[in-house]
This record gives sequence, structure tokens and C-alpha cells, in this order.
Amino acid sequence: MARKDVVTWHDDPAHFRKPGRREFLRVGVVGALGLTLGDFLRLTAWADIKNSVSKEGPAKGVIQVVLPGGMAHQESWDPKPEAPLEYRGPFGVVKTRLPGVAFSEHFVQLAEVVDKMTVIRSIAGKEADHGRAAYAMFTGYRQSPTIEHPSLGAVVAHEFGPRHNLPAYVAIPTVPEHSGTGYLPAQYGPFGIGTDPGRPGYQVRDLTLPPGVDDIRFGKRQRIRDLVDAHFRERAGKAEALGAMDEFYQQAYALITSPAAREAFDISRESAATREMYGASEAGPRFLLARRLIEAGVRFVTVSYGAWDHHAGIENAIRRQAPGLDSALAALIRDLDQRGLLDSTIVLVTSEFGRTPKINASAGRDHYPRVYSVGVAGGGFKKGLVYGSSNSTASEPEENPVRIEDVLTTVYHQLGINGDKELMAPGNRLTKIIDGGEVVKDLLS
Repeated sequence: MARKDVVTWHDDPAHFRKPGRREFLRVGVVGALGLTLGDFLRLTAWADIKNSVSKEGPAKGVIQVVLPGGMAHQESWDPKPEAPLEYRGPFGVVKTRLPGVAFSEHFVQLAEVVDKMTVIRSIAGKEADHGRAAYAMFTGYRQSPTIEHPSLGAVVAHEFGPRHNLPAYVAIPTVPEHSGTGYLPAQYGPFGIGTDPGRPGYQVRDLTLPPGVDDIRFGKRQRIRDLVDAHFRERAGKAEALGAMDEFYQQAYALITSPAAREAFDISRESAATREMYGASEAGPRFLLARRLIEAGVRFVTVSYGAWDHHAGIENAIRRQAPGLDSALAALIRDLDQRGLLDSTIVLVTSEFGRTPKINASAGRDHYPRVYSVGVAGGGFKKGLVYGSSNSTASEPEENPVRIEDVLTTVYHQLGINGDKELMAPGNRLTKIIDGGEVVKDLLS
């Protein structure tokens, strides 16, 4: 059986195996995968030919906002101001643009854009462990010891391939656990930018020349490689294969020297007013970069922000983190809408589970999967909808329970991907993208 990260001779019409590092002029390392830029472009170009089989739906891109640790639904989307103090927690509420709908008091700006969103308050989960719950959040499957499933972003990259010579799937700032390719080949994995876009001197690896290599020296290296290729074409008689390889190198050179590619990752080109709108917190530059990448043609972006595992001291923790999320997420939704991109871009806000109904002895909340909330905007999801509900203590779904696999299946549907489609897993097993997920039509316009 072929390794899952290798393009075999039989599968690849160009008869390429996955090359080793020594076979490439090393421009840089793509993401956390150890692929050179030339390797990445060659593989994704082949993937584009082989796997562009899904027809695009109304949504053309996704920004998945990942809130690691399990954000409390009571302190965000689903407050319970009428519940006893030990249930309702330390905060008040803010009224939203929707009559009778309130958010926790730190989500003031999101309260103003909820008329552009769908909020699902009745997600019914099963996993209380961080890793297993995150696996379900990214893949729509329960974790298994026998198979690793591809994440939502990897499936999108597999089905549609890259656009405009940009990676199909980008992770900001790093690649979250369980958001990878699973049994799919490595070329469908996320390009992790490797640094926080809000830090001074922020640069994306592979889009800048290495220290000590200026444009003149870079050009000389390219010409030397061209001479070596010409020599091997003459000696080995493999002009077709080397010519194909040369094409992918030229794409790599074009990307590393392309103003358009560099601009897509360069948030300094945004106006001061726009950057101020997203906010000065750690979240602001990340969400702004996500919008730039979607606008440039990247199909799927994950944006991770915060640490929401608040077993103790939840009041101070929420005060520190929630305002940054509030301003950045509200700005992202407004910005996409003003640019005419919201209808074609899904913003999916996920955390692996919620928190326990009662405040514990350490003034925090523990893991709680039985009911929690997810936020969605754009891409054909209804605007101004609060779907489902939890009971009076936020401990059980009360109306219209929804599983996370249903949410992901609905996202796939809007992208034009059938969640029941079978992909080839190890052992030549046909495996559904999501097994048992259903499209929730009431969430869609």
C-alpha cells in the first residue's frame, strides 16, 4: 500500500513521485509540512487537474474562526440573565439588533452585526476531551484509532485546488491540531504563515528572499539552475519531465517575486482606518489578513485566537479576550459585506465545546459538550437568525438540536461539495467526507 503522503507512479499521469528535498532548488519551506515552494506548486497544480470535480456553490471561500479551549456559550452567544447567579455567571447582557435576542455584555459590536449572521444555540456534542472534540469540529467525525479523516479545509483544497497561484488553504498564524489532511495527500494541507501578523517586522516565510540573497543573486541562482536543467535534458533525454518541473519552478519564482502575492499577505497596505476598525488586539491583524487572503483568491483560511479553557477565573479571562474577538469578528463581517464578499464567503466561528452550566468552586466553568453555540455569517446562510435554543440553565438543547457534523455538511453544501461523496482512504476504502451529516435547510436563505 502506498504511503498516504506520496503521489505514486500509477496515480500520477506525469509519472512523478513525490520528490525529496535534494531535487529542488530550496527557495523556502511551505508551512509546517516541509515542502519546498516548487514542490507545493507542482503538487497542487497536479491536484487541480486530477481533483477539480466538485462544482462551486454560492460560497466560494471560508474563514473558519477557531477559538481553542472551549468558549463558554453563557459568556458569549447564549447568556442566561434570568437564571440563578451560579448559572448566569458574572456578566450582564447587551441587546442586539434582533428583538428579544441578547449577547453577553462584552459582545457589543457583534450585537450590531447579528442581523448579518446566523447563531446556532443548540449544538449537541458528545466529546468532552479537547483533542477528540477538536477532531469532530474540524472533520465531522468522531476520532478513531484506525483512520484519520481530513479537515474541512483539506477537503475544500482537494475538491477545488488553488486559485491565482496562492495556496488553497492557509492557517493564521499556525496550523491547529486536527486541521490537516488526514488520509488525503499532504499537498492539500494548510500553509501555516508561521508568525503572528500583528507583530513588528511580520513577514510570511517563502514570500521573502533569505537573508543575504538580493534580487540579483536570486536571479543568478535561477540562471544556474536553468543551465543544470539544460545539461540533464541533453544527457538524459527527459526534456518533457524536466520541462514540466521547470514550469513549476517558474511558478515558484513568480510567486516569490510577485507583488500581487506579497500584497495578499501584507496588511500594512490597509488604511489606518481599516486597521483601527479591526482593533489593536491580537485578533485584529489576524482577521484582517484572513479577509485579504479570501479577497485575493485563497479558498479556505483558519484563524485561531485566544485560549478559552477557563476552569478558573473566567471573569477576568473573558474581560481580557472577549473585546478583541468582538471588535475583530464584527469588523470582518462588516468589511466583507461592504466589499461585496459576504454573500460568497462563509465565516464559521467554532470552539470545540461549551462550558458547564454552573460556575465551579474556582470561579470558572469546566468542559461541557451537551449544548453549546456556533456562529455563522455569509455564503448563503440566513441573516438575522438565531436557530435553536438551550434550556433555562444552558445545560441541554431545548429546540432544534444540531450536531457539528450537520453544520459542516451544510457548509460543504454551500460550497458545492456533497458531504456523502466518497473519497479513497488507506486500504482502498471508500470513505464519505462526512458520515451521517445532514444539510440543515432552515439555516439557509
